[in-house]
Amino acid sequence: MGQSSDALTADQITFIGAQKLFFVGTATTDSTVNVSPKGRDALRVLDERRVIWLNLTGSGNETAAHVQACPRMTLMFCAFEGPPQILRLYGTARTTQRGEADWEALFGHFEPLAGARQIFDLAIERVQTSCGMAVPRYSYGGDRTELDSWARRKGNDGLERYWKRKNRRSIDGLPAPIPAPIAAPGAPDAVGD
Repeated sequence: MGQSSDALTADQITFIGAQKLFFVGTATTDSTVNVSPKGRDALRVLDERRVIWLNLTGSGNETAAHVQACPRMTLMFCAFEGPPQILRLYGTARTTQRGEADWEALFGHFEPLAGARQIFDLAIERVQTSCGMAVPRYSYGGDRTELDSWARRKGNDGLERYWKRKNRRSIDGLPAPIPAPIAAPGAPDAVGD
């Protein structure tokens, strides 16, 4: 059944790499708990105690707001195909925004995706597995393209206006960092590249 350790094993890293979906959980001491599903090819394991994931534009910015006040984060992966398994990563996270010193180095781990907003960097403190025998089987039918199309239609200026209007505060009113202006067309992280 369940096991716990302070670092990922090679088998767990392989398991993470095969997943098409993961969940992020954050909260502050007095905020609404946020659990958010994440897809696309937006997570990288850098080593057995560190993962990064690329956060795309969304209707809210809860995770970024929470991490500023309380850096605790949990990532959860479920096997929807193959043998049952649930894997949770507990740790301390920080955000990297466009324009910050390590943005380019971290962003270089990912294929450029339209609407990339932040990169979360999780220092793993605990890895826990559980059986997952009650998780239903689902078949992966492909990535949705609607967010990418929406972000490309908005363009760089439209995304920046959207972030300022919709992503500055959490649903509880906590301040949330928003990215620096998007690079000019032709730059590696510009919408459309």
